[in-house]
Amino acid sequence: MASTKLSRTAGTPTSNKKFTISYWVKRSSIGSAGAGHIFDTYVDSTNRSQIHFDDDNVIDFRLQVSGSNTGRLKTNRVFRDTSAWYHIVASVDTTLGTADDRVKLYINGVQETSFSSRTNPSQNSDFPMAGTHTLGAYGGGTNYFDGTLTHVHFTDGYSYAPTVFGETDSTSGIWKAKSSASVTYGNNGFFLKFENSGAMGTDSSGNGNNFTVAGTLTQNVDTPSNNFPTFNVLAPSAAALNFGNGNLYNGDQSPNNWQSLPATMGCSSGKWYWELKDESDWGSTSDSTRRYGIVDLSANLDQSIGSSNSVRFSDATSAYAYMNASGVRTGGSTIGGSTGTHPTFQEGDFLMVAMDLDNNKLYFGKNGTWNDSGNPASGASGTGAVATLASGVWSPYVETRYGSDNVSINFGQGYFRTAVAGTNADANGHGKFKYSVPSGYYSINTKNIKEFG
Repeated sequence: MASTKLSRTAGTPTSNKKFTISYWVKRSSIGSAGAGHIFDTYVDSTNRSQIHFDDDNVIDFRLQVSGSNTGRLKTNRVFRDTSAWYHIVASVDTTLGTADDRVKLYINGVQETSFSSRTNPSQNSDFPMAGTHTLGAYGGGTNYFDGTLTHVHFTDGYSYAPTVFGETDSTSGIWKAKSSASVTYGNNGFFLKFENSGAMGTDSSGNGNNFTVAGTLTQNVDTPSNNFPTFNVLAPSAAALNFGNGNLYNGDQSPNNWQSLPATMGCSSGKWYWELKDESDWGSTSDSTRRYGIVDLSANLDQSIGSSNSVRFSDATSAYAYMNASGVRTGGSTIGGSTGTHPTFQEGDFLMVAMDLDNNKLYFGKNGTWNDSGNPASGASGTGAVATLASGVWSPYVETRYGSDNVSINFGQGYFRTAVAGTNADANGHGKFKYSVPSGYYSINTKNIKEFG
């Protein structure tokens, strides 16, 4: 949602003493780059309420009246996980007699009790809940949130517990979203599902409190009930990269050292498919500065980028990488090296990867055609497979050399940075890909991993 916001002008509130904001969020950036506002109500510069991630990755929930924080909860706990969804609920009821009960904050169904700053409002105090309501930014358009939001509920005049909006899955024990919440929304209440790609600000509460979108809001199949991987921005070897597109674009880098970037998920069994787009390149295809493939996460990947060192996972046998100068690299050497079997690729080309961990085979393709006449559905025979894999926890990864060596990856989220992917799904109906998913292969996500991986 970076550089994008949703807003609407609220009317007379049902109550200035009670409200609830509930939302699911997946962060893309952390630190000062990821500091951003989730929800902001603005009457004027001294009367507003806001909930946001601070520069130090804590949650700060403030209720300001006449320039003072008359209600505030700022957590001690930090929230740095960019691979997972958080369910955050802020509940306010100033009519309650116990001071600590008037403003509450819940994370994944559990009440937060440790705060670096806490201000309890006076009983029956009023807060500014009219004016402009904004999602994804601070008021007029600063401190944009960088990440993904879904199932955003706001109840005006009613204070609810998190169990109204989420529940514990009986099988996995994981906190998950309820498809619908039994609540009363009040005059200014709303429920944004973001399910209508042509009208992302549509209110599903029944109130018709629709939001206006400013910027480009991209719909995503990555949801709290089915989590998809992204690039792992917390990997030590990715410290110099500047990510984009919800951490599906590796971005520019500095210094110009080799940077190896794994995904946030890996698999030890099953058959898996994903796509990449070679976005931009530093030099000609004779320079193998862009390498895309798989890495075994059970190997030692705790390598950091310094001023004079580089990290190339493909120097070890725990990684295989298809190079733009043709061939596949592993253990510091090239295998499958002829341009006839694994041809060069360049800016604008689309690549496919099929990883068969049931038969331990690996396939690469380019622009809709599998390399070396490969057939990922060939099973144990491994027709056209470039390698036979050892047992491990294998994850997608990319390896680049220079700042302008840029790549986008599509794990099934449905888009690249500059090109929308197609509508091809796997056999379970998950994911959106440019090319057809090979028979028996699936997109990497939590539902498919639970079944196959």
